[in-house]
Amino acid sequence: MKKILAVDDEPNILMSIEFILEMEGYEVHTARDGEEALEVAERVRPDLILLDVNMPRKDGYEVCRVLREREDLAATKVIMLTAKGQTLEKKKGIEVGADEYVTKPFSAEDLLEKIRALIEP
Repeated sequence: MKKILAVDDEPNILMSIEFILEMEGYEVHTARDGEEALEVAERVRPDLILLDVNMPRKDGYEVCRVLREREDLAATKVIMLTAKGQTLEKKKGIEVGADEYVTKPFSAEDLLEKIRALIEP
């Protein structure tokens, strides 16, 4: 079973993502800020992280940078989730090491399609 860490400071979004992923058979872990995201990632070693950009204690860009610097977590796939859809924001996400970038609001099927493309054989 593939493990996914969903990180968002909005409880309703986090619950929705968790529900969608569990219905698809993924093992889901959650975090509500950047610091917690790094702690959970270290503990559970997810296959993929859905990472909100705007969060307290460390934003998504900083979390992604830290992940890429850590040898044990550098290969973890990262999809940045954000309400910011501007080209510059997407470019910044890719520059810090994100594998994909999804703008909120998103459809469940679009999100699942991107997840499958990154972690399914």
